Amino acid sequence: MSFDELGLRSELLSAVKSRGYTAPTPIQNRVIPAILGGKDILARAQTGTGKTDAFVLPLVEILSRGQVKRKHPRALVLAPTRELALQVGETIKAYGRRVSIRCTVVYGGVNIGPQIDRLKRGIDVLVATPGRLLDLAEHRDVDLSGIDFLVFDEADRMLDLGFSQEISQILDLVPMERRTMLFSATYTQQIRNLANQMLKEPDFIEETPDKKAAEAVIQKVHLVDQSNKRALLIHLITRQRWEQALVFVRTKHGANKLTEKLAAEKISAAALHGNKSQSFRTRTLNEFKQGQIRILVATDVAARGLDISNLPHVVNYDMPKAAEDYIHRIGRTGRAGVSGIAISFVSRDEKPCLKAIEKLLGYKIPEDEVGGFTEGGKAPDFVLYRPNDPASEKKADKALKELVDKKKASKSPAKALAPKPKPQSETKNKTRSRTFFQQSSKKGGAKKTGSGKKR
Repeated sequence: MSFDELGLRSELLSAVKSRGYTAPTPIQNRVIPAILGGKDILARAQTGTGKTDAFVLPLVEILSRGQVKRKHPRALVLAPTRELALQVGETIKAYGRRVSIRCTVVYGGVNIGPQIDRLKRGIDVLVATPGRLLDLAEHRDVDLSGIDFLVFDEADRMLDLGFSQEISQILDLVPMERRTMLFSATYTQQIRNLANQMLKEPDFIEETPDKKAAEAVIQKVHLVDQSNKRALLIHLITRQRWEQALVFVRTKHGANKLTEKLAAEKISAAALHGNKSQSFRTRTLNEFKQGQIRILVATDVAARGLDISNLPHVVNYDMPKAAEDYIHRIGRTGRAGVSGIAISFVSRDEKPCLKAIEKLLGYKIPEDEVGGFTEGGKAPDFVLYRPNDPASEKKADKALKELVDKKKASKSPAKALAPKPKPQSETKNKTRSRTFFQQSSKKGGAKKTGSGKKR
């Protein structure tokens, strides 16, 4: 099926072509006709399959048919993170401007004033994170009583981030009579409960349910000591001449530290995490998308909010604690059918995380050796000597091995802690002093006075 057969107006078809799309993805083939046909939607789709366009295109189509200029929104799209909200907002604006549909995005972490001003001018579609939306509703800066369409994008992530109570409050603010669409990458019991609460006879649409990672993503595992991870990353970036990569780490401090080390190696890098201001995060993402930044080091705050065309590499520098987060991380590459590579650095302590991920996927991720860096990898030619490596021991120069052994011995903890031998003359002096005091004690020493004190 082509986009021309989906029932979209010519202005939207033109917009689709201008964005470089030639044919709808499987999820778009199923979701677009269902929404245009008036159905509620419960869709499970892996990230990178084109699900954003799957609900945006029919939503804009329907809103443009019966255009009535209202001050308050007719459609509400909820997203778990600022990054995802901005991404969805950009897509709606790209299509909406062709048919005079107005859209704005509201999220926390920035000044609320400009968002209120934009709402006062009137909009058709509002994209929001739950917390900021409730702030605006509480102060009556937005009225949700006229909502005809309610969309939950990545509902599972919203629940993971603890937005259950906020979702309930939002449902109390929107009309009972509405169209609802719920999109999720996973289908947990919580999602089932939410769907039963919100949806009326929905179409359940699920793409490739048995394959939880996109086929276009080539997955690899490097078994590597934690202390060797940074050297391995720099080696891969420089030796394999990576154009761009998104590197996931566990902590904000880790992101900052790794970025500094990459910069020291003359590798263009930037850190992205929750402690960065929203203006910095927006600017950094734009620079990364434009290719001005080579390596983006991010915490999971960016795992679902990035939509970058032709991103060639994703690296799990630190393995995610939750197996499901692995799916969302590697989904940043291999999008819309374009192939990509996802590499995981797995230390000894992280092997249980790897097992959990492989259990979720239903298959084992291939292990790949990199000489001189990973477990079992042979030392490359440019490494002169690698201790405890049989091949390296055999070809290394004898003088070099002796030098390394000597240096190793000088740093030995056992040697550093061992007491220094005392000079023989010092030992004799102490023995004589001890003998002298013992003899003095035997002779009686000082006499006592009547008061019992020594004189």
